[in-house]
Amino acid sequence: MKLHYMGRFSGDPASLPHGEHKPGAVPFKEAQDPQKLALLANGVALGLMILLLAAAFLRGGAYYSFRQLAVGWLLSMAILFPHELLHAVCFKQDVYLYTYRKQGMLFVVGPEDMSRARFVFMSLLPNLVFGLVPYLVGMAFPRLFFLLIWGAIALSMGAGDYYNVFNALTQMPKGARTYLYQFNSWWYIPR
Repeated sequence: MKLHYMGRFSGDPASLPHGEHKPGAVPFKEAQDPQKLALLANGVALGLMILLLAAAFLRGGAYYSFRQLAVGWLLSMAILFPHELLHAVCFKQDVYLYTYRKQGMLFVVGPEDMSRARFVFMSLLPNLVFGLVPYLVGMAFPRLFFLLIWGAIALSMGAGDYYNVFNALTQMPKGARTYLYQFNSWWYIPR
């Protein structure tokens, strides 16, 4: 993997690096309107965060303090860049990192194709490392309440990744491979 930092994303999907379409490639059935997709992702993120925080307060609320809350929130913000790096290490070839301030996000893209299993792993890896692990440790040791806050927020920030995983698992047939073309995912059956 070779990481290229590309700076600010212009907003033009055609400017993103991509390869050629594969013969017989099928686009994922994804929300085409970016505003609808953002609304869906934010709704999922908010619902998930409410559920996770409710469970966190039920388990560790006795250890709640403003300091623990602040540390958990700060850690969840500090992992934004490392989150994208964990996505990037799952690529074997060139991968490109962008900042998209208008949408308040960082993202990586790579023009290579990958198996469904590797795509799912790539999508979930940062959420497992920076979200699920701290959350489970916090559940086991509620005195470390900041881990519950960190994990809940980090898991919620993965809503877009979960959408990609859902699409891959429900739309890609066995043996298919996937690749990104601009902002959309495509799948094909290798010949």
